[in-house]
Amino acid sequence: MAEDQSLYAEIGGQDAVEAVVDDFYDRVLDDPLLEPYFEDTEMQELFAHQVQFVSAVAGGPVEYDGDDMEEAHEGMGITDEAFDRVADYLAEAMRENGVPEADIEAVIDDVAALRDDVVMV
Repeated sequence: MAEDQSLYAEIGGQDAVEAVVDDFYDRVLDDPLLEPYFEDTEMQELFAHQVQFVSAVAGGPVEYDGDDMEEAHEGMGITDEAFDRVADYLAEAMRENGVPEADIEAVIDDVAALRDDVVMV
């Protein structure tokens, strides 16, 4: 990644982030372990929040204004196994959409730092 260019710009900006998030949710919602977590979820709203979150993490011109991670996941009973699968699917979606491996690692490192706020069992 060029030093003066954000990860967001490097991976292709808004269109690329939306493609990754779309691919990511296809994978997540196809997983019998993860699908129940999303049964009562307004997916369009969640998609928009996820695009905003990934864009912000990647250094894009977007600020994440959703709930903090602990509040957003409170009471969901998310396990370490579920968290790991979500992270794996995010990495796979980025890889499938041409995000360079070093950039994938940077995003996954940021996601891993959220484990204690998301896993609550």
